[in-house]
Amino acid sequence: MAKPGYEGYNGETPTKCVREKFGDTTVYAQNAKSLLTKATGFIAAYDFTLNPYRGCQYGCSYCYAAAFSPNSQMRQDWGKWVIYKENAADILEKELEKWYRKNPNQPPIIYMSSVTDPYQPLESKHQLTRRLLEVMLDVRDNGYATPNLVIQTRSPIITRDIDYLQRFQRLRINMSIPTGSEAVRRDFEPRSPSIKARLNAINKIRQSIDSFKGFIPKLSITITPLLPTLITDEDAFIQKLAIADRVVIQDFHPNNNRSLVAGTRQEAEEIKQKYAWWYNSERFSYQRFKKKLVSQLPGVEIKEGKDGFGYE
Repeated sequence: MAKPGYEGYNGETPTKCVREKFGDTTVYAQNAKSLLTKATGFIAAYDFTLNPYRGCQYGCSYCYAAAFSPNSQMRQDWGKWVIYKENAADILEKELEKWYRKNPNQPPIIYMSSVTDPYQPLESKHQLTRRLLEVMLDVRDNGYATPNLVIQTRSPIITRDIDYLQRFQRLRINMSIPTGSEAVRRDFEPRSPSIKARLNAINKIRQSIDSFKGFIPKLSITITPLLPTLITDEDAFIQKLAIADRVVIQDFHPNNNRSLVAGTRQEAEEIKQKYAWWYNSERFSYQRFKKKLVSQLPGVEIKEGKDGFGYE
């Protein structure tokens, strides 16, 4: 039987037949050989990255992860396909058992996720990320501390798992909100949730967890990459960021015009031309916005780039 493909896609591990269409996204199921990947580079402070899916329905124009698509056609169609790691929970359980045998008194530090969104729309149906959280919590049955976990997402779906999140003793949630203007969001990431929905999600997490119900997570808002916010929206947006204990800002990834390098996609480079008022003086715009964050959010930690993505 021929391997099913996506415009010529054939991975080393055969995919199953296309399971479904989720909106305009083609969804594949594939068994993973491993799930925990040694963290390097930008997030080298972690032990592992954990990506429940390959590909991402949000398909943001600037996303560097498109560079790691299986082939050029899938890079071009970033956002229109997702590979679902069907056996992820079983693999994670085995990999954590191996870790704790070697490191019984040292929980792993895990970043979820580096090249996908663990709470993309598909998660609302398949609940793969939820099962992974359950596996991480189950290590306590064997007397181990749960992993130190950072979750990176732009999705309000994360609020579904508050019952699990509050059981992690060391958890940071990074909510990605690159701009405070809906018009800009629609240009750069039209498939993603609204700014209001993301802010509401962080508010719900903060309001729903207290020290009597569980462990209170750390909350970051990552304005990465830092996209323009219209001047008329700027002050109101910054005021809303006070719900977090940390705000992280970062420039676009450099674009080296090489297909397998994690740089900003050409699609975003073209959209940037619409916002010449910001990008013609990008360094000034960045520094001006940073100064406003510092002056208007005295109780919030303001960090830049790599320095902002650790747990602490």
